[in-house]
Amino acid sequence: MDNFAEQLVKKNETSSDKTRRVLMIVVGILFSAALAVLALLQLRNPLVALLGLVLAVISGYGTFNIVQNTYVEYEYAFTNGELDVDKIIAKKKRREMISTNVRQFTAFGKYSDDLEETEDMTVIFATDNIASHEYYADFNDETVGSARLVFSPDERMLENITKFLPARLRAKEL
Repeated sequence: MDNFAEQLVKKNETSSDKTRRVLMIVVGILFSAALAVLALLQLRNPLVALLGLVLAVISGYGTFNIVQNTYVEYEYAFTNGELDVDKIIAKKKRREMISTNVRQFTAFGKYSDDLEETEDMTVIFATDNIASHEYYADFNDETVGSARLVFSPDERMLENITKFLPARLRAKEL
């Protein structure tokens, strides 16, 4: 029987994320409006006016896309010891972040800020930004080398991961 678990985690926004998004919207609207006004002031030359209006529309569309790309979710898929983490941007684009075998974990447990990280370690954050939910997993990966995955598994995902952990890690208290 296959062991399968899937989880979708929405990244909770911090106040700096919200502030950054509002600033992007304000700057984008002001820039698009300035281009439109400048285009309308150039009505004597229709080609320049048309170019200005096209640039204003492109600027507005670009602002919309940039703001949409700030909405991030993470998907964890666990199948028979393989853990895949994907980043979903604006519910449209999916990018694989990491794929690893749980049996290769060298450390696993609750994440805290005082955990030591080596200089050559790549830290991959795929979490909901709620500290009480965060777990970490250290492993070696062919593409990134020494890595630490910080993620927010639910109980079902933790149960499946624990079944496939190496015996020395399973014995530790989570």
